[in-house]
Amino acid sequence: MEKQNPLEWSKNLTMYEVNLRQYSEKGDFKSFEDDLPRLKKLGVGIIWFMPIFPVGKKNRKGKLGSQYSVRNYHKIYSGYGTLAAFKRLVKKIHKEGMYVLMDWVANHTAWDHHWTKEKPEFYVKDEDGNIVSPNQDWTDVAKLDFENRDLWEAMADEMLYWIKNTGIDGFRCDMAHLVPTEFWNFIREKLDEEKKVLMLAESENRDLLEKAFDMEYNWNLHHLFNAIAKNEKCVWDIDHALQNEIYDFPTEKSQLLFTSNHDENSWQGAAVQRLGLGLEPLNVLAFTMDGMPLIYNGQEAGLYKKLSFFEKDPIPWQEDKMFAFYQKLIQLRKKNPALWSGVYGGKLQRVYTEVGHAIFAFVRKKEGEKVVVITNLSHDYHEFTLQGDAYNGIFTDVFAETEIALHENFRMGLQPWEYKVYSTK
Repeated sequence: MEKQNPLEWSKNLTMYEVNLRQYSEKGDFKSFEDDLPRLKKLGVGIIWFMPIFPVGKKNRKGKLGSQYSVRNYHKIYSGYGTLAAFKRLVKKIHKEGMYVLMDWVANHTAWDHHWTKEKPEFYVKDEDGNIVSPNQDWTDVAKLDFENRDLWEAMADEMLYWIKNTGIDGFRCDMAHLVPTEFWNFIREKLDEEKKVLMLAESENRDLLEKAFDMEYNWNLHHLFNAIAKNEKCVWDIDHALQNEIYDFPTEKSQLLFTSNHDENSWQGAAVQRLGLGLEPLNVLAFTMDGMPLIYNGQEAGLYKKLSFFEKDPIPWQEDKMFAFYQKLIQLRKKNPALWSGVYGGKLQRVYTEVGHAIFAFVRKKEGEKVVVITNLSHDYHEFTLQGDAYNGIFTDVFAETEIALHENFRMGLQPWEYKVYSTK
């Protein structure tokens, strides 16, 4: 696994983001470990843990503070458990056939990180020599100075520590574009000497993909999904975005597609709140367009509320139809190569209709397999004709579990926000 291209082993996997603080009442490694059988049943392949480090106390926001205010890169927050417990958890996740990403915050540290006293030269200072925050809002963190090359070496050592000591498979790097690309290129070289890990950037800066990162966020499609759900945008806006977001995206790399994450949930609202009737069809797109889909913990349980960013606020777990919904999409991505990421999957080919503002349909093909996706992204019922013949064939309706034959100029109708996913495999 160490020598394999991470984009190869991740090509058909779904990422699952874990907010350990809110995952359970105890919010610790053991409670999460006990839930692994459920996640294996769901089918997710990569577990991304939000920062597990001790949180800064100085200038802390709220009672518990932001998990992105890191007091020590070498240690684990005691409420989560010990290093031994985390190593055991990583081993257990690997045993279940899944991979592990750690969240890494390189742009800033907590104000009481030991570097502020031992290595003040690592920080950006104002004209009076005082360490500063990255901006006026992030008052709980101190901005690191990447003009200092010694900081690069120190940060590399911190990241290597977790690869060497816990066997994690990669990093999700917070606000990666706020840090120089040259730094990330340096980090990539250092990490590659130890292990080929998966590197995900929270950024849309494509310079980061040239060398340092394997994947980055697609915020644009996410915001477009939100706007479509609110009737502020329509399918024509997806078409305008496709060239940049899908067709021009480097095929040897990948991108994260999502309807929620910790930021969106806490600040903009749960996907259930934001997307309303568009929840399922827009999730279908996140799982079938070119990229890797993300599930934020609780989405599979119909998470209906914001989770507090600075306080204890456990997920209200419940049985929900979204579990089976995600399960079907995850399995489909695993088995049909047409939906795999980048060079491993099929290119998205639009299928047009006479209802261009409301019906978004496409086909992806790879190794003789096809997936056809047809969605009605509007509040109205529409009958329409699928143009062309790229979608011809005999398929299984993934959600109805019935067989259907599609032929040239196929005529059909969809209810508001209804969707169809047809697969040859």
